[in-house]
Amino acid sequence: MNIPCTCRSGRRHRWTSRGEVAAELAVNYIIQKVAESDGRKPLQIIESAVNTASQAIAARAASKDDQQGMGSTCVCAWIVEDHLYTGYVGDSRIYLIRDDKIQRLTMDHSWVQEAIEKGIITHEEAHNHPNMHIIRRHLGSVELPGVDFRLYLEQGESAEQAKENQGMRLSPGDILLLCTDGLTDMIWDDEILHIINTRSNLKSMAEDLVNQANERGGHDNITVVLLGMPKEKTVPRPKKSGLIEKLLGE
Repeated sequence: MNIPCTCRSGRRHRWTSRGEVAAELAVNYIIQKVAESDGRKPLQIIESAVNTASQAIAARAASKDDQQGMGSTCVCAWIVEDHLYTGYVGDSRIYLIRDDKIQRLTMDHSWVQEAIEKGIITHEEAHNHPNMHIIRRHLGSVELPGVDFRLYLEQGESAEQAKENQGMRLSPGDILLLCTDGLTDMIWDDEILHIINTRSNLKSMAEDLVNQANERGGHDNITVVLLGMPKEKTVPRPKKSGLIEKLLGE
């Protein structure tokens, strides 16, 4: 289970100490719930784990004056054998890099995403819009956040079709990128793809993604997790014996 989280503290600059507390609580509670499960129903387990984490953050915020208003987004990816299960809340994202293409699998719960869907603004305008950090769901709210299980593989898919993609089979060589908005606020999707395609290993990919986001301002928490499926091994064909070798019994 991999769980990038980012803080939501209710302030303009969101990466604060109380936001760190919320993100840490989210990771700890989700990991604990998953570890205690039998793993048989991944989506139900993810939903229960995220809801438990949200309630824990809300309870902590209510009990401490200096932590009121704190919250966190989260995105979870659980790979069972070669099948992918996901759940997310907020504007942290999952990308699939396959065959030199990048595909965002998740849908942000944000003001700008809603504005894009309604045709009010374009994707380009959303990148620097003053409302880009207004989110519609987060962990730590009074009500349960509503874990999203939509997993978009094709443009134009309905919400129900996207949910049916849960358990999708990953292919050899696939790379999954899980990240917070601290990365995607600073770097465009095609730039992410270029970095991943031109680096030799996951470690250098992650380091260069974070470094480039920081070079462009790095105003928020930048969390990056990369998961790579093993590539198919090429089994060499047995060498055919020539006529002379056969005659000599070699």
